[in-house]
Amino acid sequence: MTDFLMRGSLADLDPEVLKLSEFEKERQFRKLILIPSESTAPAAVRESLASVFQNIYAEGYPDEEMRLMTESEILDYPARLTFYRRNADPRYYKGVEYADMVESLARRRCAETFATDQVSADQIYVNVQALSGAPANNAVYNALIEVGDSILGMNLLHGGHLTHGSSVNRSGKLFKVSHYNVDPVTEMIDYDKVQQIALECKPKILICGYSSYPFVPDWKRFREIADSVGAYLLADVSHIAGLIAAKTIPSPVGYAHIITFTTHKTICGPRGACILTTDAALSRKIDKGVFPGEQGGPHVHVFAALATTFKIAQSKAFAELQSQIMKNSSALTNQLQARGMRIPFGGTNTHLANLDCKLIKGPDGTTLSGDMAARILDVAGIVLNRNTIPGDKTANNSSGIRFGTPWMTQRGLKENDMVELANIMVDLLQACTPYSVETRKGRVSRAKVDFKVLEESKNRVRVLCEKAGSDLDYNKNGYPQFYYLDDQSESKNDLATLKLSGPSLRQFVTYCFSSDVEKLEPGQLQNTSLSTPLGTIEGAIANVDGKSYRFSFSREKFGLAATFLRGLAEGYITFDKDIPRRIPGSVVVVEDLENAPVVAKDELASSMKPYFIGQTQPEGTPLPAFDWKEKESTELFRTQLYETHKKMGAKIIPFAGWEMPVWYTSVVEEHSACRQAAGLFDVSHMGVFQAEGVHAALFLETVCANDINSLAVGESCYTHFLDPDGNVIDDTLVYRRDIEKYLVVVNASNDSKDWAWLNAVREGKVLIDLQRPWLKTFGADVILRNLRDPKAGADMRVDIALQGPKSRDILLSLGCDASTIKKVKALKRTELCEAVIGGFDLVVSRTGYTGEKMAFELFVHPDKAAALWDALRKAGEPMGMKACGLGARDSLRTEAGLPLYGHEMGGKDNYTVSEAGFGSYVKIYKPWFIGRSAYIEKEKNRAGIVVRFRFTEKGVRMAHNGDPVMDAKGKVVGKVTSCAIDKEGFLTGQAFVETRCAVVDTPISIFQGAENLSPVSPASLEPGDRISLPTPAVVVSRFPIS
Repeated sequence: MTDFLMRGSLADLDPEVLKLSEFEKERQFRKLILIPSESTAPAAVRESLASVFQNIYAEGYPDEEMRLMTESEILDYPARLTFYRRNADPRYYKGVEYADMVESLARRRCAETFATDQVSADQIYVNVQALSGAPANNAVYNALIEVGDSILGMNLLHGGHLTHGSSVNRSGKLFKVSHYNVDPVTEMIDYDKVQQIALECKPKILICGYSSYPFVPDWKRFREIADSVGAYLLADVSHIAGLIAAKTIPSPVGYAHIITFTTHKTICGPRGACILTTDAALSRKIDKGVFPGEQGGPHVHVFAALATTFKIAQSKAFAELQSQIMKNSSALTNQLQARGMRIPFGGTNTHLANLDCKLIKGPDGTTLSGDMAARILDVAGIVLNRNTIPGDKTANNSSGIRFGTPWMTQRGLKENDMVELANIMVDLLQACTPYSVETRKGRVSRAKVDFKVLEESKNRVRVLCEKAGSDLDYNKNGYPQFYYLDDQSESKNDLATLKLSGPSLRQFVTYCFSSDVEKLEPGQLQNTSLSTPLGTIEGAIANVDGKSYRFSFSREKFGLAATFLRGLAEGYITFDKDIPRRIPGSVVVVEDLENAPVVAKDELASSMKPYFIGQTQPEGTPLPAFDWKEKESTELFRTQLYETHKKMGAKIIPFAGWEMPVWYTSVVEEHSACRQAAGLFDVSHMGVFQAEGVHAALFLETVCANDINSLAVGESCYTHFLDPDGNVIDDTLVYRRDIEKYLVVVNASNDSKDWAWLNAVREGKVLIDLQRPWLKTFGADVILRNLRDPKAGADMRVDIALQGPKSRDILLSLGCDASTIKKVKALKRTELCEAVIGGFDLVVSRTGYTGEKMAFELFVHPDKAAALWDALRKAGEPMGMKACGLGARDSLRTEAGLPLYGHEMGGKDNYTVSEAGFGSYVKIYKPWFIGRSAYIEKEKNRAGIVVRFRFTEKGVRMAHNGDPVMDAKGKVVGKVTSCAIDKEGFLTGQAFVETRCAVVDTPISIFQGAENLSPVSPASLEPGDRISLPTPAVVVSRFPIS
């Protein structure tokens, strides 16, 4: 007979999932898991969980009479099966006779486990169907209160849980939530304060029980508070249920109206949850709250695993486990305190505690974040989680870590092991150096860790793991699962060889090795060296095929070389005194046993490249500074659209050496059209360059301050060219068109200067580093092309911008195939693609200079520019699109808070990138780029920043570049950089002001046209005289259009 049972083992049918499972098994036993909400379920529980009960549906509940049956009565198969067949049961599905028994068995054993001297198992009503803790709590709310009712629980930031009323959870959205906190001095719950809050908010449910507060609640006091306001008391004991079951700590049974808990924490069972009550009426409501209120079919195989779990929980061994969990928790916490760590809440009397990471500070004052601490501890083999502690403002920026001892205690570790574990943790955390980097969301904390301490910690963790027990056989794998400093090479040769591959590989090897690795063509090799914190390793490196490199060296150095390179790839180890530096590339480093070692005949030559780890260089001949002088000329350039603009009646003005339209109708009309429909802009005067070849990325990494290396094909970024003094040469956009092809678009006013600068750097003719004036650039063999030069032929490109909410509809209306439509619609902001639309061969980029979410820049051959412009006008004008001149372009970018070179950055005031408000686009974590050191030094002394302001009244005079800005006391605190009218008819602008005045809603005033005002002494004023007064304005959000 043929069947479809898909016979075969997991190894036969899905070896990939089997391998994943084996790797996870190894992780669980080769790391020390301190996550307090995790435990290892006994093998018998896992076997129950894998039972055939997982195959069935069982919506509903067993017959109610089974709730009060003893275990022997539940398992009386003749009686139960006869009753079932005669009377069926309340469930919606048949074929559930054994499901009834296993669910009833789980309920009964749970009741017996949590029974007390005062409350018998027969008095406890149990629901085991909730899939986990959150569904259990939500089912209780669903059963007992209405939407909009009041609940009172502990603040998540102080140790509560998401489902206790957090604003990001359903419980915080559906109910009127009040929270209680810990006392700010004692960091303990102030029960009198909880009473006071309860009297004020009159909750329908009062919640106790926590996720990181480490002390057992006072159940009696909480019940008194609940009774005083007529509230239900909900005890969520998910974390401490095992301790309660073992009678190690006081039980809420007999105090709480409802008790909920998960079964995979200290209970050491499967992922599931239980709801308990001693009130029969509440029990019926809760059952309905779970099903059908909260969920459908239950997981019957989980009932089987729960039944096994609660049987184990009634054993002497389980009680001993829970007692030891408490002892270990105390020992670990006490030793951390003894080593000088601050323990939030003052300690613990449960299985968990917390550690305040803020005591670890970097040279720049940055404190260690909980996230970075947890990451670095995980690399060392200690697994825990970041957590908020009192004083934190958001869970996304927590300064604590949370740890617990259930899993480690299950594996047999005792108090003396906890002391060693605490010492490892402290040694590792104290070896961390936190630092801050600027991002678009503000400054964020990062950290590096001392390489030697990290590797020593990994070895100490390994010793504890090997000492700990295991109830499963697992394979020990090396890299990439686990690797250590004492790893040995398997090579039979005197030389060991590492093969390096992965993204950003050329940059990785260039920065890591001392020789000019970037110059190696596929098949070439050279002698080199690798500088590590534990010594220099000499060897030879070969470029295999452009996609991989091989590094050979003495096999005695294998562990050091492999571990250091792997650590660099993972990004946490300190390798330079300049802590923020980070080597790019998630590179894979494996031992190569298949090929002969790399042996080079040449001598190890010194390199003149700008940076490598452990850099030492001989001096060379200093290079001259870049000295740009714009050629004087009265000749004005014209774009391919000049005649079109004239025919359209545009007002033409000189701009940056070009004759350009300033408006067609009016600035206000064109500004409004772009915001409401779309605007069409001639920006074909902008410079368009292309960097090509295998050296393009390295070259652009050198001349650009942003992280060009991080761009995938089809992505772009805003960036800057800096000179060696950290001054802005220009701001630009870089687009990655292909693997080795980057489009670089520069300002029209700086086109010639930028082209000269890039070529002078490439040719090694100009100074690029103040401290080492002889240095020459990375990526000098890059191919640079000017795509507005006729020599570029068919590759020539100029830019036309289509901006505004209807811009995509207008663009696609020109006509294209379905795949192109899909491709263009899939573009996110700053992404690009190559496309043929309306017969035009285009580079389509979702970028622009107006601040609009839907905006495009279209790069087209100049010979096709006029035809594309006309086609877009024909398609767009019926939709409300208008052609827009430089006036609207300036007002739109000003309203959007975007900078203009010469105004908000560079120019006569020489504002830096960070002073312009775009410091997050300067990635100081890059190992080296022109101007990096000078920029960092300038940033230390920065006193101001560009803000956006708005006049508080309409009809005031226009402000101009250079007009003074004053604070509320009349002190001059800055100057205007730009001003224009916004879509609501107010004048808005940008101004450089002192940092203290950069806060949104700060009142300021501006003297418009100050340079044209005559100085007047107040003492000379006569009745009837008039003088100009500053106009009030206010600082507003820099970027109003997101």
